[in-house]
Amino acid sequence: MSDVQKTSPANETDVYAIHGADPEVLAYAMAKYSRSALTLRESLAEISAQKAEQFLNTFYFAYGHRSIADLAHVAFAIERLSLLAAISLVDEPRWDGQERSTRYQNFRKSGYYQPKFESSQQSAFFSQVVDSMFDGYTDIGEGMLAELKAHTPRPEGTDEASYTRTLKARAYDMARYLLPLATNTSLGQITNARTLEGQIARLLGSEYAEIRDLGEKLRAAAAGPAWNVQHGAAAEILEDIRTMDADLAARAGEHLLREVRTSPTLVKYTSPSDFEAKSKPALRQAVRELLAGAAIEPMPADSPNVELILPAASDGMSLEIDLAASLLYPHTHYRFRQVRDAVAALGEARIAELIELGLEHRGRHDELPRAFAAANGLRFDILMDIGGFRDMHRHRRCTQLLQAYTTVHGYEVPDFPGQPQVSTSPVFARYTELVERAFAFHSSVTGTGASVLPVATTPKLAAHSVAPVPVPQFGESGVRMQWGAPAAGLAATAASAVASASAADYALPLATRCRSLFTMDFAEAVYISELRSTPAGHWSYRNVAWQMYSEVARAYPSLAKHFRIRDPHEPIDLLQR
Repeated sequence: MSDVQKTSPANETDVYAIHGADPEVLAYAMAKYSRSALTLRESLAEISAQKAEQFLNTFYFAYGHRSIADLAHVAFAIERLSLLAAISLVDEPRWDGQERSTRYQNFRKSGYYQPKFESSQQSAFFSQVVDSMFDGYTDIGEGMLAELKAHTPRPEGTDEASYTRTLKARAYDMARYLLPLATNTSLGQITNARTLEGQIARLLGSEYAEIRDLGEKLRAAAAGPAWNVQHGAAAEILEDIRTMDADLAARAGEHLLREVRTSPTLVKYTSPSDFEAKSKPALRQAVRELLAGAAIEPMPADSPNVELILPAASDGMSLEIDLAASLLYPHTHYRFRQVRDAVAALGEARIAELIELGLEHRGRHDELPRAFAAANGLRFDILMDIGGFRDMHRHRRCTQLLQAYTTVHGYEVPDFPGQPQVSTSPVFARYTELVERAFAFHSSVTGTGASVLPVATTPKLAAHSVAPVPVPQFGESGVRMQWGAPAAGLAATAASAVASASAADYALPLATRCRSLFTMDFAEAVYISELRSTPAGHWSYRNVAWQMYSEVARAYPSLAKHFRIRDPHEPIDLLQR
């Protein structure tokens, strides 16, 4: 027999769950699979937090092995932050979490974030505007509940409490359009340390003070002691042990009551993204030069909220054009199609310059901008209310480019098919007065507004909802847009309205329209369309999901049969949720 010991077959896979290891220690232990023959049990038995820190300092920071941080998952509770900050916080492709729903919570009790303004007068006006919207939130909710009860009598056999609760949820689906972006919310997130590091760096570079402060608090929470859910129970057990054996209790306390710091090493060097800070003004200037003076073209008449982007067959540089347009899109308020057409009209050298502009300041460890992941696949340019967008924003298997908050697209009125309309209800005047007041405040602070951006008109233009601020005006002479006179001293260009983030943005209600670009594969388009079109969903995103399906079906008719979708315009039972 050979002196060399033969390796015996090992056909029994061993699977076990792991609990109780610190995130960074567990990441180190898993990373050792590539450098050691030890089992995970053996690795964890010999690893200390100090060894993990030494390992991460060498391999994560010195050698750039960033995938190690994917192995350390950290749970956070983020409470009492504004809706505006929450939208920014969750804007991560690799994010898992849950936020308070505006459908099942009474946000009248939430309070709101008070940003700092240049003058005490602006601050006082802001409080008045937001307080009145919270009052209106209650008034509209109760008013529309009465309308719904008049429209949908209680069936025999249904108890009053269940009947009222169901219709109240629908009433506050409409009332939530008045919630301002300042409204406080809470959320929980579980992310890996690499996502957390990028998230903190992005938040630290925000133009909003609240969001920068949020980045600092996330970094401190990751580096400092975590809240131990078992601390109270462990302390009671130790007290019982102490009555029998003080030395044993002391040794046990060192383990059971020790401080756990979830990812102090992996986030210690986070700082604002220099890449993004330098690229943003350059790209803003580029789009200002490219589209200066042009009017915003309206969305297609037969799909007023969603436009599927299909490159022209004649494009010889389709990918290059899409990359350049995607880089510029978040820095303006134009439709993606309009930006893309302007880029396509440039020469090859100028298109290349725009792409280089987006990468000029990229550092050694900077990933490519998100725009570079948005240049192929099914692309939907979406214009919808912020409240509905928040639900669409939760989809992670796609790339999203968000434009800045603005009043130039107007706002939505919650008129939903098959149920009482706000626009014909007794509370309509109250609703419009509150939204217009918020818009007026925003314009007074920022010096911009609906009047700053011209909008091209077309006889085919159709309104998505009946709104008292910039929407089509129908008359004998055709269709036209009323935007009012240009603000004094302001050029009528899109770039004028894309100013730095303003404290006044917090006053904008969820009814405000916002624009975003969603890029995805066919499977995700089917998933979103099917999920978001179900009768239990909110009309706003049901309508968008239906238009997404319709756009794909129009462009690729043979694929339409693969969507299992419900037309949101069909009647539904208002007592079913």
